[in-house]
Amino acid sequence: MNQYDMQDDVTRRKIFWLLQRLTSLSLWKAKHSAFKVFATAYETAVKTWPSTDPEAMDADHLTTIYEILSHYDKGLNELAHGHRFVWRKGEALERVINRFNYLVGYFYRDPKYWERGSQIQPYPPKVDSLARLMHASQVQKEYAPLEVWGTDYNFAYLQVPNGLLDRNAYNHTFYELAYPTFPEVLPKVPNPPGPVIQSGQTVPCDGIWEPVTIEQSRVFGVIPLGAKLFGNNGCFNYFVADTVAPNFEGYDSATFSSTIVPTHWRLLWEDTRYSSGVIPDESQYFLDASNPAEPVNRVPVKPVRTGDICPVSGEWSTEEYGGKTVHVEQGASMPDLLVKDNLGERKVHWVTWHLIRHT
Repeated sequence: MNQYDMQDDVTRRKIFWLLQRLTSLSLWKAKHSAFKVFATAYETAVKTWPSTDPEAMDADHLTTIYEILSHYDKGLNELAHGHRFVWRKGEALERVINRFNYLVGYFYRDPKYWERGSQIQPYPPKVDSLARLMHASQVQKEYAPLEVWGTDYNFAYLQVPNGLLDRNAYNHTFYELAYPTFPEVLPKVPNPPGPVIQSGQTVPCDGIWEPVTIEQSRVFGVIPLGAKLFGNNGCFNYFVADTVAPNFEGYDSATFSSTIVPTHWRLLWEDTRYSSGVIPDESQYFLDASNPAEPVNRVPVKPVRTGDICPVSGEWSTEEYGGKTVHVEQGASMPDLLVKDNLGERKVHWVTWHLIRHT
């Protein structure tokens, strides 16, 4: 993957914008909406696919799916009031990601496609259509605001910017996540004096923090003219108040093991969104890649094939075999196409459908 430099102004602006996007109410509401589409389709599959079908879906997953929906409802209500503790261990939006990861790991346990919590082969078409709906609610690095906890290492989730900026990182072998469209003008990254904390200390407020090296400390309370107090030491991270500031991960080539590298963290931007009860315009986080000036407050909908479950109600079009546009309701099976051959006989063809308008 490409190496991105956190000293570069464009890289810094992009990471800053992406962290604001990843922690926005609008993005999490969009994730919720997309997951509800999947939940409806999965429930339909469990109820309608014959029990003798070798690809029948596990009804026990419905318990996990309903649990995730419940956590979404609770977490979004809190976030809408500026309560960001929802990303702490055991809280609602942390549970959303925790249970979602479980669902992904155990989604389809046919031994030809699954082994010890991992998918090892492409799923059969009907199962894959459901899996794609499931992943439509997933966002790259969505766990970025979660509380770092559980070991003595407590490594920061984002150490380098590659996982957010490199398009190749969005390809997860059996599925690909949507790459965000950046606005033409990205906000400037603030350059405040602090506060500054160290790894292991309690984070005093929600916001975006920059790992820094202190290149020159104050001497007798005097800062020499032109002195640079802080130097960047890695990728920005988002921390929730009252959590513990994490470490960076080093590597010991002699023992082939990870090492703890403490750092200082400087507050770049305190997150006070929604605390006043006002939800700002966040349409910039959902720009259409084909028209960056046009905001689209929906998770992008990927093309689907005949027989797939329709992910959203709307007008769907295909250009194959002369083309056709049809209206399909969410949860229904995508249709085939009847086309006359040279002898005038109507034959069934499977085609790819593209969403051209939501309804």
